[in-house]
Amino acid sequence: MPLILFLIFIAVPVIEIAIFIQVGGLIGVWPTIAIVLGTAFLGASLLRLQGLQTWRRAEEAMRRGEPPVAEMLDGVFLFIAALLMVTPGLFTDAIGILFLIPPVRRAIGRYAARRLAESSRFHVHTSGMGGMGPGGPARPPKGPGPVIEGEAEEIGEEPRGSGSERDSPWRQ
Repeated sequence: MPLILFLIFIAVPVIEIAIFIQVGGLIGVWPTIAIVLGTAFLGASLLRLQGLQTWRRAEEAMRRGEPPVAEMLDGVFLFIAALLMVTPGLFTDAIGILFLIPPVRRAIGRYAARRLAESSRFHVHTSGMGGMGPGGPARPPKGPGPVIEGEAEEIGEEPRGSGSERDSPWRQ
């Protein structure tokens, strides 16, 4: 974690300054500023377009009774891309543009999901939505790990005026 913070707060600004100096020396100050502003505008436009497409795909997945995991991951990467594109700099713009390219975004998402799964103690079962789908409750797959099954019973309210009602802060 300290290495990541070092990269974010020290290395990235130094890289941005070096790139500004190089590009500004080659094409001039005003064209360099125009590129930074243009990439910010382009990034915002692409984000809006791809964000709406991702939203529609998420709605379609939910209508089919599927969890919109890929769409949510796309949304996270689009948000990161927007932050990078709004940040003034050519290096962060380049990374933001990469995150706007769907195949690159999905490859990074698969890598991140694989790393998270390897380093975690949680297991995700994709055989259903855990009882939330239209087909009723999904049975958990058999295998290692604790499975806690239970039943719920609704308990009726106590009649008004009982002694415990005055003592409970949850009763209105």
